[in-house]
Amino acid sequence: MTAELAPVPYQPQAQSPLSRPRLAAVLIPSLAFLMVTLDSLVVVTAMPQIHRTLGGSASGMAWIVNAYTLVFAAGIVTGAALGDRFGRRRIFLTGLVIFTLASAACAMAPTLAVLIGVRAMQGFGAALLTPVGLALISAAFPPERRGAAVGIWGGIAGVGVAAGPLVGGTVTQDLNWHWVFWINLPIGVAVFAAALRVLQESRGPARRLDLPGMILVVIAIGLLVDALINVPDAGRLSARTIGLLAAAAAAVLILVVLERRASAPMLPPALFRRRSFLASNLANLLCSAAIFSAAYVTSLYFQLGLGHSPLGTGLRFLPWTAMPLIIAPLAGRWFDRVGARRLAGSGLLLQAVGFCAIAVLAGAGAPWPAFIVAFVAAGAGVSLAIPTLPAAALASVDPDQVGIAAGVTNTMQRIGAVLGIAVITAVFGAHGSLTSPTAVITGFRWAIGAAALISILGAVTTLAIRAADRPGRTRP
Repeated sequence: MTAELAPVPYQPQAQSPLSRPRLAAVLIPSLAFLMVTLDSLVVVTAMPQIHRTLGGSASGMAWIVNAYTLVFAAGIVTGAALGDRFGRRRIFLTGLVIFTLASAACAMAPTLAVLIGVRAMQGFGAALLTPVGLALISAAFPPERRGAAVGIWGGIAGVGVAAGPLVGGTVTQDLNWHWVFWINLPIGVAVFAAALRVLQESRGPARRLDLPGMILVVIAIGLLVDALINVPDAGRLSARTIGLLAAAAAAVLILVVLERRASAPMLPPALFRRRSFLASNLANLLCSAAIFSAAYVTSLYFQLGLGHSPLGTGLRFLPWTAMPLIIAPLAGRWFDRVGARRLAGSGLLLQAVGFCAIAVLAGAGAPWPAFIVAFVAAGAGVSLAIPTLPAAALASVDPDQVGIAAGVTNTMQRIGAVLGIAVITAVFGAHGSLTSPTAVITGFRWAIGAAALISILGAVTTLAIRAADRPGRTRP
């Protein structure tokens, strides 16, 4: 999960490499990003209990995840630009306040519609604090120490990915779903107080804000998602579905025209004319679509289909979600020698094999131990793709474009999650429902099969990545 990685001028200070201020400077943004990462996943295991409390269809449940992720995706580049212009510490604190207050609002949401609305507010707060948090870390360390500092930031985020479903399951079972949001309050207050005392203000080169681009991304993807997830209820050829798809297409067309004319576009067209950059981001989008959508429907399968508790569901996720902690660091090293085309391509195919095995085992009513190998395979596969696809995208651009390229790559990754959940929700709704365990299991088998197909499409897309676009090779 790469954020805005624009080079940040180092401001020398009389501190040892391991001084307490520097340690605090890396831990404070890292803890904030841990909250952001956890909130992408803790909701997954809390979803069935939210459904029992607030009601709603499968499409409504999908919007609990998508409202957060969509606004997060659209706001990342804008958040980084705001930090460069008005001060990264200031924007970090602003995003933290918005995120923390929105978490409290989520916990108190009386209806599904209110919960979806305040989840979008959470996403906006996350979009502000994430890219500027990484920039604050970069500003606090000299270049030779910066890699280790960013490694701490990424490692803590990895813990959030691995522990998210388990934390969500534990809190939901021992307390209730409201507490997956309440737990953000003490963390947010503590991080805010520490940030006020420790973090130093820094700025980057002032950039124009592409607010029309950000708004159009939300509108276009939002309309497309709404059309897809409501297909089971409205019908594929209904006036509502066709109207939403036409409106989404019009929004995309307007976005393309405006981005070509913008002096500082959110999604620079020139970057997408580079074959490897385009292929890496499309594969990254498909990878994200497959993994997030699979996690969403798997939680429904374990709890509403098989009757497992939220905690039991979180524990069953571990063979899958813990694999990136083991494999991803190795994949990052292998990328220098092997490249993204082989690593990510084979990884996405391995994930597809794992998902297909899970679909077969679910249909056979197999016991949990039989699933372990399939989940490990899926987790190991995606772990090969997670670090290598963003690295391939950044390796395909010139050094002075790395900052904006990183923001675009992060945005595309999260758009993939939104679209993946929308597609898989439509597949689930076409073949199953939340009305009975049998209907849930039937819908899950089709949905996880669709996630496997998305993984295969991602693997095919990696074939367009140029082998020369990696460290140690010269781009033609």
